[in-house]
Amino acid sequence: MTVATAAPAVDHTVVHRVHGRLRCRAPRLRTDEAYAARLAAVAQRDERVADLRVNRRAASVTVRWAAPAPPQVHADVHLAELFRDAELASAESVAAPLPRVGDRFTRLAVPGALAGVAGLGRLLGFTLPGPVGAMAVLAASWPIARRAFHSVAVERRLNLDVLDMTAIVLTTLRGSLLAPLSVIGLVEVGEAIRERTARASRRELLDLLDAIAETVWVEREGARVQVAFDEVRRGDVVVVYPGDRIPVDGRVLEGRALIDEHQLTGEPMPVLHEEGEVVYASTLMRDGHLHIAVELVGGETRAGRIVQLMRDAPVHDTRIENYAGRLADRIVLPSFLLAGAVLLATRNPTRAASILITDFATGIRVSVPTAVLAAMTKAAQAAVVIRSGRALEQLAGVDAVVFDKTGTITEGYPAVVGVESVTSDLSRDEVLALAATADQRLSHPVAEAVVRYAAAAGVVPGRRGRWAYDIGLGVRAEIGGRDVLVGSDRLLDREGVDLSPTPRLMDASSRVYVAVDGRLGGVIAYEDPIRSEAGRVVASLRDEHGMDIHLLTGDKTETAHAVGRRLGIDAANVHGELFPEDKAAVLRTLRADGRRVAFVGDGINDLPALAYADVSISFGGATAVARETADVVLIENSLDALPTAVAAARQAMRLVRQNIGIVGGVNLAALTVATAAGLSPTTAAVVHNGSTVVAAVNGLRPLLGADRRRRRMPEPHREETADGR
Repeated sequence: MTVATAAPAVDHTVVHRVHGRLRCRAPRLRTDEAYAARLAAVAQRDERVADLRVNRRAASVTVRWAAPAPPQVHADVHLAELFRDAELASAESVAAPLPRVGDRFTRLAVPGALAGVAGLGRLLGFTLPGPVGAMAVLAASWPIARRAFHSVAVERRLNLDVLDMTAIVLTTLRGSLLAPLSVIGLVEVGEAIRERTARASRRELLDLLDAIAETVWVEREGARVQVAFDEVRRGDVVVVYPGDRIPVDGRVLEGRALIDEHQLTGEPMPVLHEEGEVVYASTLMRDGHLHIAVELVGGETRAGRIVQLMRDAPVHDTRIENYAGRLADRIVLPSFLLAGAVLLATRNPTRAASILITDFATGIRVSVPTAVLAAMTKAAQAAVVIRSGRALEQLAGVDAVVFDKTGTITEGYPAVVGVESVTSDLSRDEVLALAATADQRLSHPVAEAVVRYAAAAGVVPGRRGRWAYDIGLGVRAEIGGRDVLVGSDRLLDREGVDLSPTPRLMDASSRVYVAVDGRLGGVIAYEDPIRSEAGRVVASLRDEHGMDIHLLTGDKTETAHAVGRRLGIDAANVHGELFPEDKAAVLRTLRADGRRVAFVGDGINDLPALAYADVSISFGGATAVARETADVVLIENSLDALPTAVAAARQAMRLVRQNIGIVGGVNLAALTVATAAGLSPTTAAVVHNGSTVVAAVNGLRPLLGADRRRRRMPEPHREETADGR
């Protein structure tokens, strides 16, 4: 008797994990090529593993778990078992991978089919086609046969492919080639079109931290060293410079910096962070430098939790909802029973085959995705990419649209909305000129907005002498022999400037103050401007399409309500100061109330809401991860195309219903005749295929109409602006 011994533990360390995926290092992989091969083969056999990649040079293994992904404690156990099994496995035991369903079908079904065709044909007295014709039908029906075999052998159910394959076999055994080949052609054309309605790029659940540099500066033993991002640990001190993304969640130990948190929190303006304050991974440092005590890394950070929320969101088949498949579940068994009854009553296999040919679902399987693909193409001509047939179907039924504010309803960057002088010594243009002169060549977004506004107003900045920029406060400059301060109220308070003459500008506006020689000279108001098209788009969706409009933001609540009032959005539908998980909760509440919800957003903080929406919408210029998550992408970064996309989706679903009526009516009549009086398989195929062609052409109407409109439409008139653009 052989006594089994436990394999020694293989040394490995998890260096990074997010929900459903982890990466670890195992030094043995670098030196033991055979062990690496056994590990890959063992993982291929393990149903818990969706994918495993080995990088021997880095001694690294990346594992992606099959859905549903295990919790962390189970994932660690599974990982240890993989290493143990690879240690125990012999080279021979893992040399040949397990056969897949398709391979088993190839080995078992093909010889059976070739031998069975002749035997069954002789038994039933059928007139067989010639060998060339039989092989042509067999080759052409191969994809249908594979799907039918999988449905019966693996899913244990009858589906539309089983029905189609039965009709093909019966008509082929009768010596007919036209009928089975026409059915095969329609089925595969429909399947190909249906696949074209799938997303062009698979929805990847991207790791937000992938945008961070692979190396990080860390202080260790009094020296500043550059280490791999995966090697950063809790308790380390990382150093971040302008232009870098912060790699961890942590507390500032030293320094001060302006940090752009727009993509994470929705705050449109850079935020000043100083000693003792908390900063977050994936935010962008615009100015300054920070020494940060690491508190959370990887999947533990706020950005990592956003990834997990997105991974936990439901994932759907991205093709057009399978009307044919759902219909097949109801008609396959009745069709077989009816064909069997006719065969028993008439002893005529031809009539039985005709009944199987005149099914409803094959025509629907062609005509429905044709209409959807035409609508997606029409939307693309209007600069809207609808990424899947399912997205178009869901968009047609949307009755609530939820907008993120920053970067979606608003432009996402500051713009000057007013300049006012508070002293008779300075004109409005002089206040603007002093501010633009002091702010020139600064990278702060508000300073850039002041310079842009001055240029548009024809105000030319002058020359500045000595100057000093105080991060988060403003700038002091010597201009024309005068001491000029341009910045926040905190800067002027610190310098002892009296702010009491400040005028009341727009309530929702932020302000930049301009002081000259210790006295307040003027005020510049700025804000994140609302997109010029936002008002008419909101009105169109609400009034023409009957949708409920909501506004969400991580920005201040009072700012959100001010924007909502200007757009005519009900105050009860406006929510401010929301974290990403709060936005997703609002969408889940709306869906629980029976609403079909579309969400429009562009940032990292919008990802959970984008993932939980029935239809997620973003812009061509949004962050890469938001753009890849979205079901609908507005290429030209304008909301104007959104009502067009909704109209195209609703037209497509009207055509889908028409096509179901066309195919269903014609085939119902043919089925009645085939049952009562009989139809030849060829006649049944002609009637069935003819109704399918008519419905498919009907589905192409959006494209035909779009072509005619483009031919008639004159070129749009473009008025030249003052700057010649």
